[in-house]
Amino acid sequence: MQRHTIRAAIVGGAGLAALAYAAPAAAAEQLNIVYTHHSSASNPFWQAVKKGFDDACAKIQANCQMIFTQTEGSVEQEVANQQAALARKPDALITTLVDNNAFVGNLKDAKSKGVIVIASNVDATEGPELELRQAFVGQNFVPAGTTLGRRMAALFPKEGPIRVLVGVNAPGQNWSEQRAKGIMAGLEEFKKANSGRQIVIDRLDVSAEGAVVSDRVGAYISAHPDTTAYIETGLWHSNVARMLKDRNIPPGKILLGGFDLAAQVIEQMKAGYIQVEIDQQPYEQGFLPVMQVYLEKKVGLMPSDIDSGEAVFTPDQADQLMALAKQGLR
Repeated sequence: MQRHTIRAAIVGGAGLAALAYAAPAAAAEQLNIVYTHHSSASNPFWQAVKKGFDDACAKIQANCQMIFTQTEGSVEQEVANQQAALARKPDALITTLVDNNAFVGNLKDAKSKGVIVIASNVDATEGPELELRQAFVGQNFVPAGTTLGRRMAALFPKEGPIRVLVGVNAPGQNWSEQRAKGIMAGLEEFKKANSGRQIVIDRLDVSAEGAVVSDRVGAYISAHPDTTAYIETGLWHSNVARMLKDRNIPPGKILLGGFDLAAQVIEQMKAGYIQVEIDQQPYEQGFLPVMQVYLEKKVGLMPSDIDSGEAVFTPDQADQLMALAKQGLR
């Protein structure tokens, strides 16, 4: 009976030697699939992606490895991890294309070796990478950001001045920039519809480290105590919620919204600090690319793009969401 093997690795810089790989004894038809991305193992979102990946690999009895970066958001480490993975000539590479140019050489190498490439979670927005990957499984970021901007604006006070801070967690990376573009579009709609009111919309690069996000947003709020809302492109607004609590700022005084339903986000929704959250189905982003690889290799069906959605969640759904989070599905 075949056995499937799942490996998780954290690789980057000098740590590439850790990728020395000894293939287990397995049937000749067993697929070898590698998933590289731009996040570290400490990012809770990616644990849900990994569960979906692991479950799919178990179903098709594949040799699978998900490779994390050592540094959150490191494009350079992801490039190196892709190179190491492709040197082993896997059947498929599932990967995040957070930059339009950084991965072109690797994707050309994959194509020359006949490796299936599926982008998941983040896709290129333009350029040759779009032609070098077969499909994308993930969220359509600009519309999702616009939805968040609109839903947050609907909660703004009906009278008086408004000040909103938009936090960009990964400046220059496709997912964060596109979401920010959408958020700004949704907020600009509100500003245009309320031209008689004083409305200020600021953008701030806040990083993808919780402590840094808290410090930078906290400094902004100290300078602008009239802040109405903080909206960001990731999940680190949960750290901002804790900072507000530490400052004895009551829930709802400064509205918070962002992306992804990690447990700490849901906890802050239950506490009343986070008002709107957009989900992108991380479990699907791990599970569905594996099944697409299987269908191409075993049946001959070509991979196709799948939009994993932009579902809107609010605090009244927090208990239901927490149950799913405990199962590793959110």
